Amino acid sequence: MTEFFGVSVQALSGQLMIGAINGAFYAMLSLGLAIIFGLLNIINFAHGAQYMMGAFCAWLLLNFLGMNYWIALVLTPLIVGASGMLIERYLLRHIQQLDHVYGLLLTFGAALLIEGAFRQLFGAAGLPYATPALLQGGHHLGFMYLPTYRAWVFIFSLVVCGATWLMIEKTKLGSYLRAATENPTLVQAFGVRVPRMMMLTYGFGVALAALGGVLAAPIYQVSPMMGTSTIIVVFAVVVIGGMGSIGGAIFSGFALGLAEGLTKVFYPQASSTVIFVIMALVLLVKPAGLFGRTA
Repeated sequence: MTEFFGVSVQALSGQLMIGAINGAFYAMLSLGLAIIFGLLNIINFAHGAQYMMGAFCAWLLLNFLGMNYWIALVLTPLIVGASGMLIERYLLRHIQQLDHVYGLLLTFGAALLIEGAFRQLFGAAGLPYATPALLQGGHHLGFMYLPTYRAWVFIFSLVVCGATWLMIEKTKLGSYLRAATENPTLVQAFGVRVPRMMMLTYGFGVALAALGGVLAAPIYQVSPMMGTSTIIVVFAVVVIGGMGSIGGAIFSGFALGLAEGLTKVFYPQASSTVIFVIMALVLLVKPAGLFGRTA
């Protein structure tokens, strides 16, 4: 059997695949966080709870309304994104002019409330979500077995992240959003309804988290605590990429997922901490993050 630094190619490629899948979730979640922070200056600590809401919404659509995975993939981001717009309209908008810490505390409280409500309704145990029939099975690539659903998650995440980056960085709508962040009064003078734009932006960031939840449901068990175990890592990914940097969030998400997978192969004891070690090293060398701008 072919080996690479004493590790079989099969084991190495398997862990890299798991790292790529984790990286896809990190990228989608950190992208939503970066959009919300970069355009609204809000540190959205409820992002993990909204990711969990996405998984539960898909589970409820399947088990109570009989809707399949593909319908849930479309409906869930719209439903959870709409709930995010309500949070922005009736809670966050009132503290937008205050220090970042107020937004952090408010969204942290919202996360505790949401997770507590779901734990009360569904219990702490995980709930299964079946892989859609079209994406069951896998393919033997010669050196590893590639499950079809995991390949779908990776490719779909790449497409979503790329399309979001293009929309924000290369379109007229994206230029309005970035201009509204820099000078909302001037943008409003040109007839753009900045408050509505901010509400839609927050809803879009939340919808990305919910979309990640739908994708994660067949891989992990649907649980009220699934967001809590992920959000700290996702915040580290955003800090490494640079707070508010769209491209940095996407690059760091995928790269750190792969770094985590490689660590599991060569030094498993450090796999749960390697991202935080990288974060510390990056902050020592570049305090604004890899793609962040110094104020």
